[in-house]
Amino acid sequence: MRSFRNLARIDTEWGRRFNVISGDNGQGKTNILESLYFVATSKSFRTSRLSELVDYHSEVVSVRAMVSEEGGMRVQSVGIERGKRWVKIDDKRPSSLSAFAVRSPVVVFHPGEISLSMGSSEGRRRLLDRTALYAWPQSMTDSHAYARAIKARQRILDVRGAKATELADWETLAVRHGLAVMAHRARATELLSDFAMKAFALIATPGLALDVAYAPSAPKDPAEYERELGQRRDRDLSRGSASIGPHRDDLALRLDGRPVRGFASQGQHRTVTLALKSAEIEVIGRARGLWPMLLLDDVSSELDRERTLALFSFLRELKGQVFLTTTRPELIDTGDDSSARRDFRIESGMLTHLTP
Repeated sequence: MRSFRNLARIDTEWGRRFNVISGDNGQGKTNILESLYFVATSKSFRTSRLSELVDYHSEVVSVRAMVSEEGGMRVQSVGIERGKRWVKIDDKRPSSLSAFAVRSPVVVFHPGEISLSMGSSEGRRRLLDRTALYAWPQSMTDSHAYARAIKARQRILDVRGAKATELADWETLAVRHGLAVMAHRARATELLSDFAMKAFALIATPGLALDVAYAPSAPKDPAEYERELGQRRDRDLSRGSASIGPHRDDLALRLDGRPVRGFASQGQHRTVTLALKSAEIEVIGRARGLWPMLLLDDVSSELDRERTLALFSFLRELKGQVFLTTTRPELIDTGDDSSARRDFRIESGMLTHLTP
């Protein structure tokens, strides 16, 4: 990688299982994980502003990775130059950014991810859509088509009012694609829920049960859904957006029958989020036939000792490559097989391989 935040130049070979990256705060640990996420997806998990990824001493950032999977090796690279992003696989441009993103699946857990459990519904919808994308790639087409239709409906409401004749056609399109999105999300929830509940049982306090269910915002019957949109035109004109539809869906999370939001402790929120992320790994791995990279940003510091032990026991059972950052590498228990672990130290953006 070159000129990625404070990482001026890093060339390294990562281990196939556990990669433990240690260092004091502010040295670049999270930047390492972000660069891995960037080369896998062409995006950041911390910001939507690409300019923030470029070292202020440079105008160009690039991250290049040799990726090994069944069938051989490939080169995957992403860069930013003059504010524009470019992506390549084996020095060729992919057909789309989504086609690029699904080639090297990755799942990230960082302190901000607790919003998946305790935050707004937007993060939980993104989880369902990411899962659906890997299982049924056409789901993104329906999602984009729905977004276009519901935005067009709102523009007409804002400009021409609730009696505009064009509204019916856009509402028909919104219902058609909205129901497809809902069907994809319902199936994604079914895939996620079983794995999430099992992971939660391994990591959480014994006797506490997690329930995961899809909570759609719109009726499942097409005629009823379309009728609802028509009846809500005045309301939606006043509020500035559609009051029903997939853009208002949620993933309902309950602990022993009670909503996680407003009931769970801070530690329980983190455990619920880890369980959902673990389920995401399982579903994507089975859908792609390729286990995602797991990026864990100082997660152990947020859990008590018992939950930390349970977490690492669970991680040792997972397949695939794991990257962990920490200020205390001696607390990272990756098991007795020393060959499964590589240790790295980062100081002022400089990465050193410690493992003999």
